[in-house]
Amino acid sequence: MKQTFALLLLAITFAIAPLAHAQLLPQAASGQTGSGQEQRLDRIVAVVGEDVILQSELDRAVHAVQQQYAQHPDQLPPLSVLRRQVLDRLILMKLQLQHADDQGIHVSDQDVDRAVQAVAQQNKMTPDQLRQAVEQTGQSFADFRQQLHDQLVVQRLHQSVVQSSVNVTQSEVDNLLNSPAYKAGEVHLAHIEINVPAGASAEDISAAAAKAKAALDAIKGGMNFQAAAIRYSDATDALDGGDLGWRRMDAIPPAFLDTIANMEPGQVSPALRGPTGFHILKLLGRRKPAKQVVTEYHALHILIKPTAVVTMQQAGQKAEALYRRIVDKHASFAKLAEADSDDDTTANNGGDMGWFQKDAWGSAIGQQVTMLKDGEVSKPFQTAEGWHIVKRLGERQTDVTEQDARAQARQAIGNRKAEQAYDNFLRELRSRAYVKILVPSLASDGNSKATP
Repeated sequence: MKQTFALLLLAITFAIAPLAHAQLLPQAASGQTGSGQEQRLDRIVAVVGEDVILQSELDRAVHAVQQQYAQHPDQLPPLSVLRRQVLDRLILMKLQLQHADDQGIHVSDQDVDRAVQAVAQQNKMTPDQLRQAVEQTGQSFADFRQQLHDQLVVQRLHQSVVQSSVNVTQSEVDNLLNSPAYKAGEVHLAHIEINVPAGASAEDISAAAAKAKAALDAIKGGMNFQAAAIRYSDATDALDGGDLGWRRMDAIPPAFLDTIANMEPGQVSPALRGPTGFHILKLLGRRKPAKQVVTEYHALHILIKPTAVVTMQQAGQKAEALYRRIVDKHASFAKLAEADSDDDTTANNGGDMGWFQKDAWGSAIGQQVTMLKDGEVSKPFQTAEGWHIVKRLGERQTDVTEQDARAQARQAIGNRKAEQAYDNFLRELRSRAYVKILVPSLASDGNSKATP
Protein backbone atom coordinates (compact mmCIF):
# COMPACT_ATOMS: atom_id res chain seq x y z
CA MET A 1 0.00 0.00 0.00
CA LYS A 2 2.02 2.92 -1.28
CA GLN A 3 0.88 6.28 0.01
CA THR A 4 1.74 9.96 -0.22
CA PHE A 5 1.98 11.66 3.14
CA ALA A 6 1.64 15.28 2.08
CA LEU A 7 -1.39 15.98 4.26
CA LEU A 8 -0.98 13.58 7.16
CA LEU A 9 -0.20 16.24 9.73
CA LEU A 10 -3.19 18.52 9.27
CA ALA A 11 -4.75 17.40 12.54
CA ILE A 12 -1.72 18.40 14.60
CA THR A 13 -0.46 21.49 12.81
CA PHE A 14 -3.40 23.91 13.50
CA ALA A 15 -2.47 27.55 12.87
CA ILE A 16 1.23 27.06 12.10
CA ALA A 17 2.92 28.74 9.17
CA PRO A 18 2.66 26.84 5.87
CA LEU A 19 5.51 24.38 5.54
CA ALA A 20 7.02 22.57 2.58
CA HIS A 21 4.91 19.60 1.55
CA ALA A 22 8.18 18.07 0.51
CA GLN A 23 9.02 17.54 4.14
CA LEU A 24 5.92 15.41 4.61
CA LEU A 25 6.25 13.30 1.51
CA PRO A 26 8.05 10.03 0.85
CA GLN A 27 11.72 10.60 0.24
CA ALA A 28 13.23 9.08 -2.84
CA ALA A 29 16.73 7.72 -2.86
CA SER A 30 19.00 10.34 -4.34
CA GLY A 31 22.52 10.49 -5.61
CA GLN A 32 22.49 7.07 -7.33
CA THR A 33 23.14 6.84 -11.01
CA GLY A 34 22.11 3.22 -11.45
CA SER A 35 22.69 -0.35 -10.41
CA GLY A 36 26.31 -1.08 -9.71
CA GLN A 37 27.43 2.50 -10.32
CA GLU A 38 29.15 4.66 -7.78
CA GLN A 39 27.08 7.03 -5.67
CA ARG A 40 27.37 10.67 -6.68
CA LEU A 41 29.20 12.90 -4.22
CA ASP A 42 26.95 15.20 -2.21
CA ARG A 43 27.46 18.95 -2.02
CA ILE A 44 26.26 21.91 0.00
CA VAL A 45 23.77 24.03 -1.90
CA ALA A 46 23.00 26.59 0.82
CA VAL A 47 24.33 27.75 4.17
CA VAL A 48 21.60 28.67 6.66
CA GLY A 49 22.99 30.14 9.85
CA GLU A 50 25.07 27.38 11.41
CA ASP A 51 23.39 24.68 9.32
CA VAL A 52 23.56 23.63 5.68
CA ILE A 53 21.23 22.21 3.04
CA LEU A 54 22.72 19.39 1.00
CA GLN A 55 22.05 18.60 -2.64
CA SER A 56 20.66 15.21 -1.63
CA GLU A 57 18.24 16.87 0.81
CA LEU A 58 16.98 19.20 -1.90
CA ASP A 59 16.74 16.37 -4.42
CA ARG A 60 14.60 14.29 -2.07
CA ALA A 61 12.28 17.20 -1.37
CA VAL A 62 11.89 18.09 -5.07
CA HIS A 63 11.27 14.45 -5.97
CA ALA A 64 8.63 14.28 -3.26
CA VAL A 65 6.74 17.24 -4.74
CA GLN A 66 6.97 15.63 -8.18
CA GLN A 67 5.46 12.45 -6.72
CA GLN A 68 2.64 14.50 -5.20
CA TYR A 69 1.79 15.88 -8.66
CA ALA A 70 2.54 12.67 -10.56
CA GLN A 71 -0.99 12.64 -11.99
CA HIS A 72 -0.82 16.31 -13.01
CA PRO A 73 2.83 17.08 -13.88
CA ASP A 74 1.71 19.91 -16.16
CA GLN A 75 0.72 21.89 -13.05
CA LEU A 76 4.31 22.10 -11.85
CA PRO A 77 6.56 24.99 -12.87
CA PRO A 78 9.77 24.35 -14.79
CA LEU A 79 12.22 22.27 -12.76
CA SER A 80 14.52 25.24 -12.18
CA VAL A 81 11.65 27.24 -10.62
CA LEU A 82 10.42 24.29 -8.58
CA ARG A 83 13.89 23.70 -7.14
CA ARG A 84 14.10 27.35 -6.04
CA GLN A 85 10.63 27.18 -4.45
CA VAL A 86 11.47 24.04 -2.52
CA LEU A 87 14.84 25.42 -1.45
CA ASP A 88 13.16 28.57 -0.10
CA ARG A 89 10.90 26.40 2.03
CA LEU A 90 13.76 24.27 3.30
CA ILE A 91 15.59 27.46 4.27
CA LEU A 92 12.56 28.80 6.12
CA MET A 93 12.10 25.52 7.98
CA LYS A 94 15.73 25.45 9.11
CA LEU A 95 15.54 29.07 10.29
CA GLN A 96 12.46 28.29 12.38
CA LEU A 97 14.06 25.20 13.90
CA GLN A 98 17.22 27.13 14.74
CA HIS A 99 15.26 29.93 16.38
CA ALA A 100 13.19 27.43 18.34
CA ASP A 101 16.35 25.78 19.61
CA ASP A 102 17.74 29.16 20.65
CA GLN A 103 14.51 29.79 22.58
CA GLY A 104 14.72 26.44 24.36
CA ILE A 105 11.70 24.99 22.56
CA HIS A 106 11.98 21.22 22.46
CA VAL A 107 9.77 18.20 21.74
CA SER A 108 10.07 14.89 23.61
CA ASP A 109 9.97 11.37 22.19
CA GLN A 110 6.62 10.93 23.94
CA ASP A 111 5.25 13.95 22.03
CA VAL A 112 6.36 12.37 18.76
CA ASP A 113 4.82 9.04 19.78
CA ARG A 114 1.48 10.81 20.29
CA ALA A 115 1.85 12.52 16.90
CA VAL A 116 2.51 9.16 15.23
CA GLN A 117 -0.63 7.79 16.90
CA ALA A 118 -2.64 10.80 15.69
CA VAL A 119 -1.40 10.42 12.10
CA ALA A 120 -2.19 6.70 12.18
CA GLN A 121 -5.72 7.31 13.49
CA GLN A 122 -6.32 10.04 10.92
CA ASN A 123 -5.48 7.55 8.18
CA LYS A 124 -7.38 4.68 9.85
CA MET A 125 -4.23 2.70 10.53
CA THR A 126 -2.43 1.25 13.48
CA PRO A 127 1.07 2.67 14.20
CA ASP A 128 2.59 -0.55 12.79
CA GLN A 129 0.57 -0.19 9.60
CA LEU A 130 1.70 3.42 9.32
CA ARG A 131 5.32 2.32 9.71
CA GLN A 132 4.91 -0.25 6.94
CA ALA A 133 3.23 2.28 4.64
CA VAL A 134 6.01 4.82 5.19
CA GLU A 135 8.75 2.27 4.60
CA GLN A 136 7.06 1.05 1.41
CA THR A 137 7.58 4.51 -0.05
CA GLY A 138 11.33 4.15 0.42
CA GLN A 139 11.56 6.49 3.41
CA SER A 140 12.85 5.30 6.75
CA PHE A 141 10.44 5.56 9.66
CA ALA A 142 13.14 7.33 11.65
CA ASP A 143 13.18 10.11 9.04
CA PHE A 144 9.38 10.29 9.15
CA ARG A 145 9.49 10.65 12.94
CA GLN A 146 12.06 13.42 12.56
CA GLN A 147 9.74 15.27 10.20
CA LEU A 148 6.94 14.96 12.75
CA HIS A 149 9.31 16.22 15.42
CA ASP A 150 10.22 19.27 13.34
CA GLN A 151 6.58 20.06 12.64
CA LEU A 152 5.77 19.95 16.36
CA VAL A 153 8.72 22.21 17.16
CA VAL A 154 7.51 24.79 14.62
CA GLN A 155 3.98 24.53 16.00
CA ARG A 156 5.27 25.37 19.48
CA LEU A 157 7.39 28.18 18.08
CA HIS A 158 4.28 29.61 16.43
CA GLN A 159 2.37 29.44 19.70
CA SER A 160 5.24 31.12 21.52
CA VAL A 161 5.45 33.96 18.98
CA VAL A 162 1.74 34.75 18.75
CA GLN A 163 0.49 34.14 22.29
CA SER A 164 1.74 37.46 23.60
CA SER A 165 0.55 39.46 20.60
CA VAL A 166 -2.95 38.07 20.13
CA ASN A 167 -5.52 39.60 22.47
CA VAL A 168 -9.16 39.97 21.40
CA THR A 169 -11.40 42.42 23.27
CA GLN A 170 -15.17 42.46 23.56
CA SER A 171 -15.33 45.78 21.72
CA GLU A 172 -13.41 44.29 18.79
CA VAL A 173 -15.90 41.43 18.62
CA ASP A 174 -18.84 43.87 18.80
CA ASN A 175 -17.37 46.08 16.07
CA LEU A 176 -16.78 43.09 13.82
CA LEU A 177 -20.29 41.68 14.28
CA ASN A 178 -21.75 45.07 13.38
CA SER A 179 -19.59 45.57 10.31
CA PRO A 180 -21.07 45.17 6.80
CA ALA A 181 -18.12 42.96 5.86
CA TYR A 182 -18.98 40.43 8.57
CA LYS A 183 -22.63 40.34 7.58
CA ALA A 184 -21.57 39.70 3.98
CA GLY A 185 -20.67 36.11 4.87
CA GLU A 186 -17.75 34.06 3.58
CA VAL A 187 -15.81 33.67 0.35
CA HIS A 188 -13.66 30.84 -0.93
CA LEU A 189 -10.52 32.27 -2.49
CA ALA A 190 -7.37 31.20 -4.27
CA HIS A 191 -4.48 33.59 -4.84
CA ILE A 192 -1.22 34.16 -6.60
CA GLU A 193 1.27 36.39 -4.79
CA ILE A 194 4.19 38.03 -6.53
CA ASN A 195 6.54 39.31 -3.83
CA VAL A 196 8.29 42.65 -3.89
CA PRO A 197 11.30 42.68 -1.55
CA ALA A 198 11.58 45.23 1.25
CA GLY A 199 13.24 48.41 0.03
CA ALA A 200 12.59 47.36 -3.56
CA SER A 201 14.01 49.38 -6.40
CA ALA A 202 12.00 50.56 -9.40
CA GLU A 203 13.57 47.66 -11.32
CA ASP A 204 12.38 45.15 -8.69
CA ILE A 205 8.83 46.50 -8.82
CA SER A 206 8.83 46.44 -12.61
CA ALA A 207 10.04 42.82 -12.63
CA ALA A 208 7.31 41.80 -10.17
CA ALA A 209 4.66 43.57 -12.24
CA ALA A 210 5.89 41.78 -15.38
CA LYS A 211 5.67 38.43 -13.60
CA ALA A 212 2.13 39.20 -12.44
CA LYS A 213 1.19 40.11 -16.02
CA ALA A 214 2.67 36.86 -17.27
CA ALA A 215 0.57 34.92 -14.75
CA LEU A 216 -2.60 36.74 -15.81
CA ASP A 217 -1.82 36.21 -19.48
CA ALA A 218 -1.35 32.49 -18.85
CA ILE A 219 -4.71 32.27 -17.06
CA LYS A 220 -6.46 34.20 -19.83
CA GLY A 221 -4.79 31.85 -22.29
CA GLY A 222 -6.47 28.86 -20.64
CA MET A 223 -4.08 27.80 -17.89
CA ASN A 224 -5.82 26.41 -14.80
CA PHE A 225 -5.56 28.90 -11.90
CA GLN A 226 -4.13 26.23 -9.59
CA ALA A 227 -1.44 25.42 -12.14
CA ALA A 228 -0.69 29.13 -12.56
CA ALA A 229 -0.33 29.52 -8.78
CA ILE A 230 2.11 26.60 -8.64
CA ARG A 231 4.08 28.04 -11.53
CA TYR A 232 4.10 31.76 -10.71
CA SER A 233 3.23 32.39 -7.05
CA ASP A 234 5.89 33.28 -4.49
CA ALA A 235 3.55 32.51 -1.57
CA THR A 236 4.31 29.65 0.80
CA ASP A 237 1.10 27.94 -0.34
CA ALA A 238 2.10 28.03 -4.02
CA LEU A 239 2.56 24.26 -4.21
CA ASP A 240 -0.98 23.89 -2.84
CA GLY A 241 -2.36 25.80 -5.81
CA GLY A 242 -2.78 29.00 -3.77
CA ASP A 243 -6.03 27.80 -2.15
CA LEU A 244 -6.87 30.08 0.81
CA GLY A 245 -10.01 28.15 1.79
CA TRP A 246 -13.17 29.79 3.11
CA ARG A 247 -12.64 33.18 4.75
CA ARG A 248 -15.08 35.67 6.18
CA MET A 249 -15.20 38.93 4.28
CA ASP A 250 -14.07 40.73 7.43
CA ALA A 251 -10.85 38.69 7.32
CA ILE A 252 -9.98 40.00 3.85
CA PRO A 253 -7.44 42.88 3.74
CA PRO A 254 -9.37 46.13 3.23
CA ALA A 255 -7.43 46.91 0.04
CA PHE A 256 -9.02 43.88 -1.65
CA LEU A 257 -12.56 44.08 -0.23
CA ASP A 258 -14.14 46.19 -2.95
CA THR A 259 -12.69 44.03 -5.71
CA ILE A 260 -13.89 40.77 -4.14
CA ALA A 261 -17.30 42.22 -3.31
CA ASN A 262 -17.90 42.90 -7.00
CA MET A 263 -16.64 39.52 -8.28
CA GLU A 264 -18.73 36.50 -9.23
CA PRO A 265 -17.65 32.90 -8.51
CA GLY A 266 -15.13 31.80 -11.12
CA GLN A 267 -13.86 35.30 -11.85
CA VAL A 268 -10.19 36.27 -11.57
CA SER A 269 -9.11 39.72 -10.40
CA PRO A 270 -6.53 41.93 -12.08
CA ALA A 271 -3.14 42.19 -10.37
CA LEU A 272 -3.74 44.12 -7.16
CA ARG A 273 -0.90 45.97 -5.45
CA GLY A 274 -0.56 45.20 -1.74
CA PRO A 275 2.02 45.98 0.93
CA THR A 276 4.11 42.90 0.08
CA GLY A 277 3.72 42.80 -3.68
CA PHE A 278 1.12 41.97 -6.34
CA HIS A 279 -1.87 39.69 -5.75
CA ILE A 280 -4.15 37.92 -8.20
CA LEU A 281 -7.34 36.53 -6.67
CA LYS A 282 -9.86 33.99 -7.90
CA LEU A 283 -13.29 33.79 -6.28
CA LEU A 284 -14.21 30.11 -6.00
CA GLY A 285 -17.43 30.50 -4.02
CA ARG A 286 -19.56 32.68 -1.77
CA ARG A 287 -21.95 31.82 1.08
CA LYS A 288 -24.13 33.71 3.54
CA PRO A 289 -24.17 33.12 7.32
CA ALA A 290 -26.63 30.34 8.17
CA LYS A 291 -28.90 30.10 11.19
CA GLN A 292 -27.50 27.65 13.75
CA VAL A 293 -30.05 25.57 15.69
CA VAL A 294 -28.87 22.77 18.01
CA THR A 295 -30.54 20.15 20.19
CA GLU A 296 -29.91 20.55 23.92
CA TYR A 297 -30.69 18.22 26.79
CA HIS A 298 -31.36 18.80 30.50
CA ALA A 299 -30.33 15.99 32.85
CA LEU A 300 -29.28 14.97 36.35
CA HIS A 301 -26.13 12.99 37.00
CA ILE A 302 -24.65 10.70 39.64
CA LEU A 303 -21.01 9.56 39.41
CA ILE A 304 -19.45 6.86 41.59
CA LYS A 305 -15.65 6.81 41.25
CA PRO A 306 -13.26 4.06 42.24
CA THR A 307 -10.65 5.06 44.83
CA ALA A 308 -7.59 3.60 46.49
CA VAL A 309 -9.90 1.59 48.74
CA VAL A 310 -12.91 1.20 46.42
CA THR A 311 -12.46 -0.97 43.33
CA MET A 312 -14.22 -0.32 40.03
CA GLN A 313 -16.38 -3.38 40.72
CA GLN A 314 -17.37 -2.07 44.15
CA ALA A 315 -18.14 1.34 42.64
CA GLY A 316 -20.42 -0.44 40.17
CA GLN A 317 -22.20 -2.25 42.98
CA LYS A 318 -22.83 1.04 44.80
CA ALA A 319 -24.16 2.61 41.59
CA GLU A 320 -26.50 -0.36 41.09
CA ALA A 321 -27.80 0.02 44.67
CA LEU A 322 -28.50 3.73 44.10
CA TYR A 323 -30.26 2.94 40.81
CA ARG A 324 -32.54 0.43 42.54
CA ARG A 325 -33.42 2.97 45.22
CA ILE A 326 -34.37 5.50 42.51
CA VAL A 327 -36.47 3.22 40.27
CA ASP A 328 -37.87 0.78 42.87
CA LYS A 329 -38.29 2.93 45.95
CA HIS A 330 -38.75 6.26 44.13
CA ALA A 331 -35.97 7.91 46.13
CA SER A 332 -35.14 11.49 45.15
CA PHE A 333 -32.45 11.48 42.44
CA ALA A 334 -31.35 14.98 43.47
CA LYS A 335 -30.96 14.07 47.16
CA LEU A 336 -28.97 10.93 46.36
CA ALA A 337 -26.75 12.96 44.03
CA GLU A 338 -26.06 15.50 46.80
CA ALA A 339 -25.29 12.74 49.31
CA ASP A 340 -23.41 10.17 47.19
CA SER A 341 -22.25 11.54 43.83
CA ASP A 342 -18.51 12.01 43.28
CA ASP A 343 -19.10 14.56 40.51
CA ASP A 344 -17.69 17.74 42.05
CA THR A 345 -19.30 19.86 39.32
CA THR A 346 -22.91 18.81 39.82
CA ALA A 347 -23.27 17.10 43.22
CA ASN A 348 -23.93 20.29 45.20
CA ASN A 349 -26.74 21.14 42.75
CA GLY A 350 -28.47 17.81 43.15
CA GLY A 351 -26.71 16.40 40.09
CA ASP A 352 -28.16 19.10 37.79
CA MET A 353 -26.10 19.29 34.58
CA GLY A 354 -28.10 22.20 33.15
CA TRP A 355 -28.85 22.41 29.44
CA PHE A 356 -26.10 21.00 27.22
CA GLN A 357 -25.43 19.74 23.71
CA LYS A 358 -25.14 16.02 23.19
CA ASP A 359 -21.44 15.37 23.78
CA ALA A 360 -20.66 18.31 26.07
CA TRP A 361 -20.22 15.89 29.00
CA GLY A 362 -18.58 13.18 26.91
CA SER A 363 -19.83 10.77 24.26
CA ALA A 364 -20.95 8.09 26.75
CA ILE A 365 -23.31 10.47 28.58
CA GLY A 366 -24.39 11.97 25.27
CA GLN A 367 -25.35 8.54 23.96
CA GLN A 368 -27.41 7.83 27.08
CA VAL A 369 -29.40 11.08 27.07
CA THR A 370 -30.35 10.64 23.42
CA MET A 371 -31.70 7.15 24.14
CA LEU A 372 -33.73 8.12 27.22
CA LYS A 373 -37.19 9.65 27.34
CA ASP A 374 -37.98 12.67 29.50
CA GLY A 375 -38.19 11.53 33.14
CA GLU A 376 -36.43 8.22 32.43
CA VAL A 377 -33.35 7.06 34.40
CA SER A 378 -30.50 5.18 32.76
CA LYS A 379 -29.11 1.96 34.15
CA PRO A 380 -25.59 2.39 35.60
CA PHE A 381 -22.97 2.54 32.85
CA GLN A 382 -19.19 2.54 33.09
CA THR A 383 -16.53 4.86 31.69
CA ALA A 384 -12.87 5.28 32.56
CA GLU A 385 -13.95 7.82 35.19
CA GLY A 386 -16.29 5.45 37.05
CA TRP A 387 -19.97 4.47 37.05
CA HIS A 388 -22.69 6.90 35.96
CA ILE A 389 -26.45 7.19 36.34
CA VAL A 390 -28.30 9.82 34.28
CA LYS A 391 -31.88 11.06 34.50
CA ARG A 392 -33.12 12.96 31.48
CA LEU A 393 -35.36 15.91 32.31
CA GLY A 394 -35.97 17.50 28.92
CA GLU A 395 -34.99 18.27 25.32
CA ARG A 396 -35.18 21.53 23.36
CA GLN A 397 -34.08 23.20 20.15
CA THR A 398 -31.93 26.26 20.75
CA ASP A 399 -30.91 28.98 18.33
CA VAL A 400 -27.17 29.49 18.93
CA THR A 401 -26.61 31.69 15.89
CA GLU A 402 -25.58 34.73 17.93
CA GLN A 403 -23.48 32.67 20.32
CA ASP A 404 -21.69 30.94 17.43
CA ALA A 405 -21.29 34.25 15.63
CA ARG A 406 -19.50 35.77 18.62
CA ALA A 407 -17.26 32.72 18.93
CA GLN A 408 -16.47 32.77 15.22
CA ALA A 409 -15.83 36.51 15.27
CA ARG A 410 -13.44 36.14 18.21
CA GLN A 411 -11.65 33.31 16.44
CA ALA A 412 -11.48 35.24 13.15
CA ILE A 413 -9.93 38.26 14.86
CA GLY A 414 -7.49 36.05 16.75
CA ASN A 415 -6.52 34.12 13.62
CA ARG A 416 -5.97 37.32 11.68
CA LYS A 417 -3.76 38.77 14.40
CA ALA A 418 -1.87 35.50 14.77
CA GLU A 419 -1.34 35.19 11.03
CA GLN A 420 -0.05 38.75 10.76
CA ALA A 421 2.16 38.38 13.83
CA TYR A 422 3.78 35.19 12.58
CA ASP A 423 4.15 36.52 9.05
CA ASN A 424 5.98 39.55 10.43
CA PHE A 425 8.12 37.26 12.57
CA LEU A 426 9.10 35.12 9.58
CA ARG A 427 9.97 38.17 7.50
CA GLU A 428 12.17 39.54 10.27
CA LEU A 429 13.72 36.12 10.86
CA ARG A 430 14.57 35.75 7.18
CA SER A 431 15.87 39.31 6.83
CA ARG A 432 18.37 39.09 9.69
CA ALA A 433 19.49 35.50 9.13
CA TYR A 434 22.73 34.50 7.43
CA VAL A 435 21.69 32.68 4.27
CA LYS A 436 24.04 32.03 1.37
CA ILE A 437 22.98 30.03 -1.68
CA LEU A 438 26.08 28.47 -3.19
CA VAL A 439 24.58 27.24 -6.47
CA PRO A 440 23.90 30.18 -8.82
CA SER A 441 21.11 28.37 -10.68
CA LEU A 442 19.18 28.07 -7.41
CA ALA A 443 19.37 31.76 -6.61
CA SER A 444 16.96 34.44 -7.76
CA ASP A 445 16.83 38.20 -7.24
CA GLY A 446 20.38 38.27 -6.02
CA ASN A 447 19.81 35.70 -3.29
CA SER A 448 23.12 34.00 -4.01
CA LYS A 449 24.65 36.71 -1.84
CA ALA A 450 24.80 36.14 1.87
CA THR A 451 22.08 37.91 3.84
CA PRO A 452 21.91 40.00 5.86
